Amino acid sequence: MNNKIDVVAIIGPTASGKTALSIRLAKEIDGEIINGDSMQIYRHMDIGTAKITEAEMEGVPHHLLDIKEPTEGFSVAEYQQLVRGKIEEIQARGKMPIIVGGTGLYVQSVLYDFQFAKQEVDEAARENYYKELEELGPEAMHAKLVQLDPAAAASIHPNNTRRVIRALEMAELGGVSRAEEQFNRGDIPLYNHFIIGLDMDREKLYERINLRVDLMMEAGLVEEVRALYDAGIRDVQAIKAIGYKELYAHFDGLISLDEAVEQIKQNSRRYAKRQLTYFRNKMDIAWIGNDWNKIKSLFETH
Repeated sequence: MNNKIDVVAIIGPTASGKTALSIRLAKEIDGEIINGDSMQIYRHMDIGTAKITEAEMEGVPHHLLDIKEPTEGFSVAEYQQLVRGKIEEIQARGKMPIIVGGTGLYVQSVLYDFQFAKQEVDEAARENYYKELEELGPEAMHAKLVQLDPAAAASIHPNNTRRVIRALEMAELGGVSRAEEQFNRGDIPLYNHFIIGLDMDREKLYERINLRVDLMMEAGLVEEVRALYDAGIRDVQAIKAIGYKELYAHFDGLISLDEAVEQIKQNSRRYAKRQLTYFRNKMDIAWIGNDWNKIKSLFETH
């Protein structure tokens, strides 16, 4: 391998084979794996997130799995900070950091010069915004945002009142536009990294996704989600994950179990399509099939 590479990433849509490849590559290049999936950070959410098991790790160290409770929030900025710290730790041990996952923004935020701005929150002002919302309605609040931050207003639907109010806070309280406050989407790489992208025929990928969902059901996905549901965990970031929100709808009596399973498959296929679109537009990736010899060849030439 080329000793100048200091970080490797393996990305790809759900069910594309990232986990198995990452283990093989880590053994080949003496690497340690950093989770690059936004939902695998949560404890008690194993089956639905396709989290790697201890047996599947085959002794390869893994980082940033099971670091949060489902009731806790987690941001891209927090992920960025944690992963960059892990990269330093792994490199200090003389190992190769390998980021593995399907959350493109998370991986991108680590490898490139994303700058996150801190914004103070005025709780009293926020309360007033919500009072205005009750009195005036979403259209009036969105119109107010149009005056203060047209760019933000153009990207937020009037009915998405939470985002409208957040954008108003940024514009009025800090004098900062929503786009500026979120982060500077940098293009400058911070590491000499190499990104391996897994892809395959779309029909084959969708078949793998459907099969994975069936296997998740056999492995006890319903019971896993039911435990969260019975614990009263609702309206949190974690439960918005595919596989969880659909079964919550089933437990609420809104859809049948068969309908929930079909929705999980459909939403997973749509998510895979979005993942591929994001990856191809945002990062410089060596796209390959899941071909080990080709991977070795690509790696040796970088």
